[in-house]
Amino acid sequence: VQLQASGGGSVQAGGSLTLSCRAPRSILSEFWSYTLEWHRQAPGKERDLVAGISRSGSLEYAEDVKGRFTISKENTRRSVRLQMNMLKPEDTGVYYCKAERPDGTTSWGQGTQVTVSS
Repeated sequence: VQLQASGGGSVQAGGSLTLSCRAPRSILSEFWSYTLEWHRQAPGKERDLVAGISRSGSLEYAEDVKGRFTISKENTRRSVRLQMNMLKPEDTGVYYCKAERPDGTTSWGQGTQVTVSS
C-alpha cells in the first residue's frame, strides 16, 4: 500500500499544522480495518510513535503531545489526519504515517517535514 503524506511546513512555536495521509483507492473496502499511526523522527533520534487510531477507533498518544495533537480518520476518504496545535520546537522532525493491516502487513508514507521555531 502506497501512502501519500502531506501538510508539513514551518511554523512558530504556538502555531498549528495539520498533516494528512491518504491510501490508494484500491484499498477502500478494507481501509476501515487498518490501524493507523503517525510517527516522528527528530534529528539524530529514532522514529517514535506520536499518535495512533485502531480500527475500532481507540486512540493512543505519546505523553508529550497529549492535549495538543488529535488523530482522526475518514474511512470513506481513505485518510488519516493529525491536527497539531500549540506546537513546540521539540515537535520538529519528519512525520511518517503508518498503516497496518490486521495480518500485520505494514506500509509507511514518505514522510513530511515539520519545523517549529522558537
